[in-house]
Amino acid sequence: MKKIEAIIRPERLSATKHALEAIGIHGMTVIEVKGRGEQKGLEFTHRAGKFRVDMLPKVKLEIVVKEDRLEDAVGAICASAKTGEVGDGKIFIIPVERVIKVRTGETDA
Repeated sequence: MKKIEAIIRPERLSATKHALEAIGIHGMTVIEVKGRGEQKGLEFTHRAGKFRVDMLPKVKLEIVVKEDRLEDAVGAICASAKTGEVGDGKIFIIPVERVIKVRTGETDA
């Protein structure tokens, strides 16, 4: 199993969620985060002068999938979260050693 951590734009969350649901992936955790990457934030000019917002709001999706579903999930996230602009996000793939369902004690399901 693999854990997908995807950092995306908040406005792309709905489209990404629908794209994942369309391929049968329903379980996910969504966390509101702040961060920055290559874009180093945004600079604005106001009548009082210039100011920089360097920690931008993002959304972090955490999804655990079986390895045979990994490429489908990553493809759905990339296609639905992409705007073509700097700041679209990153996807991290992490191995999952074991999964335990709290309610039943079932493992690796």
